[in-house]
Amino acid sequence: MPEHEGGRLASLQRGLAPVGAWFKGVGSSLGHLWRRSLQLRVIVSTLTLSLIVITILGVVLTSQITDRLLDAKINAAIEEMDRARATVQSQLQGAHDPALLRQRLADARTAVSDRGGESRSGSAAGSFDSALSIVGGTPPQQITAGPIEQIPDELRRFVQGNQVSYQFATVNDPDGYQGRALIIGSPSADNPTLETYLIFPLANEERSLALMRGTMMVGGLVLLVLLAAITALVTRQVVLPIRSAARIASRFADGRLRERMLVRGEDDMARLAEAFNEMAESLSNQITQLEEFGNLQRRFTSDVSHELRTPLTTVRMAADLIHSSSEDLDPALARSAELLVTELDRFEGLLNDLLEISRHDAGVAELQVESLDVRMCVRAAVSTVRHLAKESGVEVVVDLPEEPVVAEVDPRRVERVLRNLLANAIDHSEGKPVLIRMRGDSEANAVAVVVRDQGVGLRPGEEKLVFSRFWRSDPSRMRRSGGTGLGLSISVEDANLHDGKLEAWGELGVGASFRLTLPLVRGRKMGKSPLPLEPGVRKVRGGAETSAVDAESAQSAGPALSEASGPGAAEAQPPEPAQEPETAAGPDGDAPDPEPGPPTDGTSGTGSSTDAVLTDTGDKQP
Repeated sequence: MPEHEGGRLASLQRGLAPVGAWFKGVGSSLGHLWRRSLQLRVIVSTLTLSLIVITILGVVLTSQITDRLLDAKINAAIEEMDRARATVQSQLQGAHDPALLRQRLADARTAVSDRGGESRSGSAAGSFDSALSIVGGTPPQQITAGPIEQIPDELRRFVQGNQVSYQFATVNDPDGYQGRALIIGSPSADNPTLETYLIFPLANEERSLALMRGTMMVGGLVLLVLLAAITALVTRQVVLPIRSAARIASRFADGRLRERMLVRGEDDMARLAEAFNEMAESLSNQITQLEEFGNLQRRFTSDVSHELRTPLTTVRMAADLIHSSSEDLDPALARSAELLVTELDRFEGLLNDLLEISRHDAGVAELQVESLDVRMCVRAAVSTVRHLAKESGVEVVVDLPEEPVVAEVDPRRVERVLRNLLANAIDHSEGKPVLIRMRGDSEANAVAVVVRDQGVGLRPGEEKLVFSRFWRSDPSRMRRSGGTGLGLSISVEDANLHDGKLEAWGELGVGASFRLTLPLVRGRKMGKSPLPLEPGVRKVRGGAETSAVDAESAQSAGPALSEASGPGAAEAQPPEPAQEPETAAGPDGDAPDPEPGPPTDGTSGTGSSTDAVLTDTGDKQP
């Protein structure tokens, strides 16, 4: 048996030997062709690079289309959730008995599920199923309706934490569908124990993506074949004259100095042939002169080397002497160096501003959008100008809302805008307090920040000129912030980049007000600004002027801003305790530490379901 198996193995090896030799010969021929054929290398390189580009474009397009499909699905699901939550709450009104709750909950699920069947073709969300859960009765017990077991535990924890959340998960439904689905859950404002979940299958989206991938793959293959044919045709027109030049050059190298290329036409290849022939003629004439030129070159090299040695040594000694005395400089040079550093810093700032302006002019400025609490940007800007306010003896009063105002903004650009506005207000406040207020309005999809000073103000018409580049209302005025005259110009460009607006108001001798208004959600229309631009100046007793907005701020800020002036003015009564705005960099103290930011685990939300932050707890890939 062993001898028989050994014979079969040897016979198999002898039979495969020709096949191996053939593959080896083919590999050797291909390697030789690759090394010698420029046309083959160009074709293969073009196809390889094209394949890489097509693959990258396919991946990017697939990712973009997938994100768009899922975003549309999520937005439609949120709208369906709002309607479903209202339906469930209306069904459960007045139900407290467990049996009645169970019946009402089943009726509510039926009503919601019926809407899901009707939405198959009439809504971007498509068909969906629902699951409900509530705690009720005495003693309390959990009552459910629908496939509540399909809901992931992690998603339920978010909803039970009073957050509207969604997650992509694998589900099984009674119709036999098993696959990925979008599950969105929401608490109830009326009943904290009520949980509403909608399950949206992603079968249609997966089929659309599969069809798109197949189409892109077939199109890419066809494009590669066409590119190969086009590249072969184009390179052939270039390679043939080059091959002819290579043959003539080889003969010329063998000593056949009369060989010349054939000139055809007047194109680039013809000019190449003419240049090659001229080169060959020049070489043949110069070869005879190389012998005598060789002797002359050797003599010239020897003479030049000898004559340059002495001056080179002298220059080297002088350089060493100067280098050894580099530390013994005149004190005036040290002062000049210090002034040079200072002016260079200012020049660098001007250059950075000019570069930023040039980016805006070229349309290449980009936003790094984050969803964050705008109050953090206000606090950061106030903290930045704290030192300037202390030096100027100016009190900066910060009036912020109690609740977070979350918006989709570029924090670096927003902070820069507020920093420029605050520095400008401090420079022109003439020692009077500067007020910065912020308010948000979710219905108007807007957040506004107003910076108000009570300094020199603006002349009529200057509220537009103030945003011009290098414009100053009084060029002879001393500036404490050392600005370049481009800060407000950059600020208005940053506001426009956010699809927002920056406006100015001022009255000579009364002060100026700047209002930055930004959308809370990018892509949605922004309504009316939550804060007025003009403070509403009016006359009071004694000829003094006060502002309705400033009076309101003073009342909320306490005695620090509540003042009565003019003859016969009554003593100001201290207001009732209210939320005190934060005071930064004023003569009486420093700014308080900023409030802790939101958690970094991506699960933050507000305390009520109506203001809850949508939290993505899963991957977006279907």
